Amino acid sequence: MKMNKALLFSISIFFFNLCSTRAQSEGLTSSPYSLYGLGAINQSSIGRTNGMGYTGIGLKTSNQINNLNPANFALIPQGSFFYDIGIKGEYNQYSNKADNETKTTLNFSNLALAFRVTENLGAGISLVPYSEMGYSLVGIKTNIEGSEETFESNVSGLGGLSELKFNLGYSIIPNFRLGANASLLFGNIEETEAFAINQSTFSSEETTNYSGIRLGLGMQFDISEKLTLGSTVQFPTSLKGNIKRSITKSLDGTEITVEDGASDTSANFNMPLELGVGLSTTLLKSFTLSADYKKNYWDATGQTESLGSYADQDIYAIGLEYVKNPSSYKYVDRIRYRTGFNYDNGYLAINGKKVDGYNITAGIGIPVGQRQRSMMNLSYSYGSKGQIQNILIKENFHLLTLNLSLEDLWFQKRKIN
Repeated sequence: MKMNKALLFSISIFFFNLCSTRAQSEGLTSSPYSLYGLGAINQSSIGRTNGMGYTGIGLKTSNQINNLNPANFALIPQGSFFYDIGIKGEYNQYSNKADNETKTTLNFSNLALAFRVTENLGAGISLVPYSEMGYSLVGIKTNIEGSEETFESNVSGLGGLSELKFNLGYSIIPNFRLGANASLLFGNIEETEAFAINQSTFSSEETTNYSGIRLGLGMQFDISEKLTLGSTVQFPTSLKGNIKRSITKSLDGTEITVEDGASDTSANFNMPLELGVGLSTTLLKSFTLSADYKKNYWDATGQTESLGSYADQDIYAIGLEYVKNPSSYKYVDRIRYRTGFNYDNGYLAINGKKVDGYNITAGIGIPVGQRQRSMMNLSYSYGSKGQIQNILIKENFHLLTLNLSLEDLWFQKRKIN
């Protein structure tokens, strides 16, 4: 028996990225809505599901990694080793009543491994951005207390959290699978504020480090050969937050350090209970339809922001994939075409108005080599969030994701010497 060299290479790539991902924290996003909490929460997943409206809770697949339900890892074939590496580029356009602005970002999307442990038991490891922060607000006007005068301040934030997830899936019986996952959430957020009044200046730098463990469960049940039901739960947890502040004032040219590296452990962040249910079905042999619903109970966390509060969130998604014949010898017959729609009613309420959004997705899965299980997945998403009303901002974006989803054969016997 022999281990393919590509396997050793992929493992090396995984641990290299694990060590270096946080060094890429700058420029992960440019959304103004990332200034709240942990930043903008990442919706995109791995490979196939990005083109199908980000659905996958009930999606039964044995030829690619499905990171949205740990139960699906039970279907990894014996002797197969999957890995998925992705990058994404995003073009954003922001509008309010006074101005328009555009920005472009490019960054790491995901890294994932999956393999068979023993009969009926599969496992996987993934590293994805959980949240992303990258905002810059210039010229914010504030009234001076007890006066009609105002001053302008500049505020910015960078960083975000990563999620390192460990998945296990086990087949209880051939048509019923259970799964469990444990996620390590970690990262930091850097926020700065500066302003000047007459001959005085003020600057504040604040870095918050977050870390915590989150647990989840999943289930998939094949109602029939063509219909699968899935469900997931992510249990609530509290991320430990540690703040380090540095505050400097200048009065008539004399600089005064008010705080220098002072630490505060009162910045814990509560994660909500998240429930999900999904269905997938095969239609006319060539079509796969997938639909998900998720409910995130942010109300129960009791958290608020200076301009708003957290509210329960509902996410509805549907996706469709077409492939003429996945086992055909003709290359064009094995190409997969995908589309989907995703609506999120939002988890932030500003002045009583929730910040909702939607995504329209499309994608293509291009076979790599003669194997059915190696794909180059290209996905496109057009989305919109918020609206031009009161202090809200309308955000439109175009997101392009490229995933190399490959299969390696693990410990296969040679048939020909």
